[in-house]
Amino acid sequence: MGCGIDARARTAIDGHVRLLLAWNDAINLTAIRDPAAIAIRHVADSLTAARLFRERGIDRFVDLGSGGGFPGLTLAAALPADRALVVDSVGKKVRFLATVIEATGLDRRVAALTARAEELAAGPTDRGRWPAVTARAVGSLAELVELALPLLQPRGILVAWKRDGTAAGGGLRDEVGAARRALAVIDPGAHLTVEGAIVDVAPRRSQRAGLVLDSLATLADHRLVVIERGPGRIDRMWPRDPASRRRQGW
Repeated sequence: MGCGIDARARTAIDGHVRLLLAWNDAINLTAIRDPAAIAIRHVADSLTAARLFRERGIDRFVDLGSGGGFPGLTLAAALPADRALVVDSVGKKVRFLATVIEATGLDRRVAALTARAEELAAGPTDRGRWPAVTARAVGSLAELVELALPLLQPRGILVAWKRDGTAAGGGLRDEVGAARRALAVIDPGAHLTVEGAIVDVAPRRSQRAGLVLDSLATLADHRLVVIERGPGRIDRMWPRDPASRRRQGW
């Protein structure tokens, strides 16, 4: 994948996965329990955004709905991030995240917080402060637009992990359509693109490389939806409270 991960980052990622497996029976952080499957479906999938972050020079981000720590902790270790905030509304998941952060030596650069995105967006500490927001397997694209854009700096990006053909109501195309409707109201100057998660894989040079490529083929239908915030102001009415979002939708 051309990520160029150094030994320290590999050690942190490995420690994260070991703790994930150790805690999983108690907290149910992931339905995937095979380490090899975790390596592809969680770790490699998270790393698909590393290229994008490096190209844009992004070294600070907030990860919404971090859960088991993907993609937030993986990206924070791999970049390496100067500052990352992993956020979840479930306290026991945040306790897990905090344990991983301390155990893997990421505590100087990464923090875990129990909060809802609405709370972050309402406060002066985080609103309009972040160059990037990430969200993997968290809500619809339209909802993410509403939750994440108020946290972004002008021209900052939201990166959302999605799969083709799996979203309720007609697949990713319908999700993108709803997201564009939300953008037209919240931030008309924003720009949305969709790209394949796996876009530049190293050529097959050995049997081992071939096996890795075959494994990465399971990510063929994964997409990164990148939404760049426009230069204008985001109205303070966004995001709405959860009840209003459910009732009014997009």
